[in-house]
Amino acid sequence: MKAEILSLRTLHEGWSRFSLARVRLADGSEAEREIEDHGNSVGVLPYDPVRRVATLVRELRVPALYVAGEQSQLEAPAGLIDDGTPEDNARREVLEEAGLRLGDLDFVGATYSCGGISTERIHLFLAAYAATDRVDGGGGADGEHENIRVVEMPLAELARMADRCELTDLKTLTLVLALRARRPALFSG
Repeated sequence: MKAEILSLRTLHEGWSRFSLARVRLADGSEAEREIEDHGNSVGVLPYDPVRRVATLVRELRVPALYVAGEQSQLEAPAGLIDDGTPEDNARREVLEEAGLRLGDLDFVGATYSCGGISTERIHLFLAAYAATDRVDGGGGADGEHENIRVVEMPLAELARMADRCELTDLKTLTLVLALRARRPALFSG
């Protein structure tokens, strides 16, 4: 027998939709499961291979503030997919948040951010840039109250942070490890 959703009840609809699903499991038993749905997203690690730095952002994440008192989280630029392709949205997010105009994107994968509760699939990319690709100060889109601070840091320090388990954002950790696996020479020194 295959699992199937028997019913779905929406509990809240706003920026996210929260639902309660009644599910028949593969063994025939029934259970309730919660679903959070806010759409799919993109995450990008922009890096300068010449200067061996990456551009990240610091931003308040209210859930991290709530559970750990963290005032900001260091992370790769990211955002929801609006209209267009994941690649188009990735370029738009990096321009808005970090002030970088990106060209080619290196696809890492599309994964569920938290498959136990969320429908979100995050499309992950690496993107090389040059110093001349900085066209703006970044900081986020007008009216979104993101208060983003742009942080450019050496790739070697980013690797040390990954090794010390100091990267608390999963997409950022994934992207740092992917870049390290694909371009290890960039992390020396």
